[in-house]
Formats: sequence, structure tokens, C-alpha cells
Amino acid sequence: MESQDKIAKILRVDKRLIYDLEKALNQATGKSGILDKIIQRNDRLVKDRMAALGLMIGPKAQEVYDALISKIESDDLKLCTAIGVCSAKGYDGAKSICDFVIQLHKPKKGYFLKLKKAGELLIAEPPKKILAALGYATVSDMLQKEDLLEVFSALRFLEDSEWLNNVFFKQYEELTPDDFEMREIQVKALSDKWAVAAEKFVAKKYHNVSHLKELGVIFVIPIFLGISGETLRLLSLLLHYMHEVSYYSELFDQFMKDGDGDFAKKIISLLRGDVAEARVKFLDLDESSKSKWLIVQRYLAKADENDWRLFVPHINPEALHWAKAEEDIFKIEKVIPGFQDGLDFWRGLGWVGDYFQTEAGVPILVSFNLVDTVMELVKEKELMKYLYHQQEAMWNEIFESYFGERAIEEYSRKYIIQGRFEV
Repeated sequence: MESQDKIAKILRVDKRLIYDLEKALNQATGKSGILDKIIQRNDRLVKDRMAALGLMIGPKAQEVYDALISKIESDDLKLCTAIGVCSAKGYDGAKSICDFVIQLHKPKKGYFLKLKKAGELLIAEPPKKILAALGYATVSDMLQKEDLLEVFSALRFLEDSEWLNNVFFKQYEELTPDDFEMREIQVKALSDKWAVAAEKFVAKKYHNVSHLKELGVIFVIPIFLGISGETLRLLSLLLHYMHEVSYYSELFDQFMKDGDGDFAKKIISLLRGDVAEARVKFLDLDESSKSKWLIVQRYLAKADENDWRLFVPHINPEALHWAKAEEDIFKIEKVIPGFQDGLDFWRGLGWVGDYFQTEAGVPILVSFNLVDTVMELVKEKELMKYLYHQQEAMWNEIFESYFGERAIEEYSRKYIIQGRFEV
């Protein structure tokens, strides 16, 4: 199979698009054979990791899947044992993991919404469900006794999304650069009082961690499901959010410096995770040798695995954050001297995947991505198959292989509001 055909198959796109994209990128950079090298690396890494898993040549898809799941399960057990959180419960368990993450990645400073302003937003539009859950009559009374960042975090899992988007976040339209200040990103374990209130949220999301880009806070709800993969999943999500929050803070800073009067509009666009809506012809080499790319700043496949924007050239900042989070995970041996965790197996596999035959002879894609695999383990009883982290990382790998690691960050920052660019 030609490299272009294999990439098209992995990305689920028309192979003509990949052939035309390669032609445009070769013309733009003067390079050639890049896609061949990507597939050669992919195949070499798959072969190497299958050998490490003890798999014979030509394994069935289920064998590969089971071996990857067993590997991540083993790694997770070693990790939670080393950290001492295998029986993690409540606030103490959540705080232990947060403290470990801070050891792996010291939180950076960034521009975030002033705490005073956050309090004013809550007073102006009282979160009724939070007030009821805590037994307060007014926001002022609540803020005198409660941690403001915990209250603001609870907006994500207690209040209705319709009220949040149409009422509370409506206030963001009036934000100005003066409403932001420089402070350190906070990684917080919420107090146990939030556990009961958040049970439905955690059951639905299958994870107990989220974040607030505008506040610079990453929080863990003190609920643990007690399932395999939970520690590694939580650790990777926290590290991912560390990089994501820092990335958006730098954009907030840039918008403050722009001084173009569109500060609030840009902030809201980022918080919504806006992506391009209008379709364009992405490759038309008769008119231009330039390739057209989207910037997709969220995982669209979560909502619709057939979203059209997944099947055109694009880069994804989320995949950049995950790649950095994985590099942080590989530093664990420095934090726990002498600890042999085996996690290095997953290094460099973010974009790697391949097709294997099922027992019925049907080829299916198996992702070797660490995050896809740990999410599959957590949801194993539902037989969920995660692929989108690997596929999005593959798009990034194509762009980065032509233009370099620095370029993908520069383009994502420069054009994230427009949602598209040419190169």
C-alpha cells in the first residue's frame, strides 16, 4: 500500500485529498518523501511495540487491543502503588494526586480573571443550584465562608448548561483587559462537600477533573470510581490541562496587547472552542499551490465522529497539549528515584496506529496512543474504542514534519480566532 493510501485510511479521508495535500506541501517547502517517512516510522514503531508486548507476526486486532489494555493496566497499577493512591478516596486522595502533578510540572503564571471580578459575576447572576446545595441565601454570604475558586468550579458540574451559556457567560461580553491579572495556575482538590453534588457529573463524564481557562484553575472532584486506569487517566488529564491553561493564558495576554477593541469577543471565542463553520474547497491546485488548513481547538469526534472538519487538513492544539503532558509523565522516574514504571513504552506513540484484521477478517484501526488506550481501559465495560487522540495527533504530525514543531504552535496561536490559514 502506498504511504499516501495508508495515511488516508488511518485518517478516514479520500486518498485524493492526501495526494493533493502532499503535492501542495512539497511545493511550499521544497521537501519530498515526507509522507513515506511518516509511515515508515509508524510501521517501525508498531513493529517494535508489538515485539515488546510479545505478539507474533500478524496478530488479530483483538490480540493487539488486549495486549495494549493489559500493558496500560499494569502501568497504572505500578503508578498508583508508587504514589500511594491505589485506595484513593475523597479529598485526601485527590490532593495527593494534585500534589504529585505539581511535582511533575510546576504551575506557571499567566493572565487570568481577577478573583474580585469573578465574585462580582457570581453576585450579578447568582448560581441558584450551588446556593441550594450549600444552603446559602445569597452569594455574598456564600463567598464569606467558601473558597471562590471552588464555587466557580462548581458552575461546571452543578448549573445547567443553558443557564451558563445564555445567562452567566453572557456577562463575559463586557470583560476588558483590566479585569485580568497575573497569577499562578492553581491545581485544586475540591473539598468533600462537593462530592455528592457532583456524582451525576462524574458518572456521565467518567472522570472527576475539569478546568476553567479564564480563572487559571484545574480542579479534581473528590470522587473515585475505583476502576483500572483511573490514576493514569487522572494524572494525564491534569497534566494536559496544565499545558492547555497555560496556552490559553498566553493568548489572553496577546489579546490584551492587541488593543483592537475585540478583547471580550476573542476571549469568548476561545472559551466556546469555536471552529470554522463555513465549508471551503481545501485543495484547488489549479488556482493556488497553497494548502488550506483549519485550526480545530477541540475534539470534534467526541460529539460527532463524522464531523466534516475532521476530514480536511487541520491542526489541533489539543493534541499539542497531550503530547506535552505525555512528556511530563515520562519524568516520573525523576520524581520517584529508582522507580521503574515501564511508561517509556508509550513514548512517541501519540500519532501511531495501524489496521489489524478481526476474527471475521475485517480490518479495524487500533490506536497505540497512550490516552486513547487509558480511556479505553476506563470504559472497557462499554466496549468503547477511542481513536480520535491518535488521528488528531497524526494531522499534527504531518504538518510538523513539513514545517517543524515551532511552526505548528505559531500557526495555531496566530490563526486560532480566524480558525483557518493557508501555507
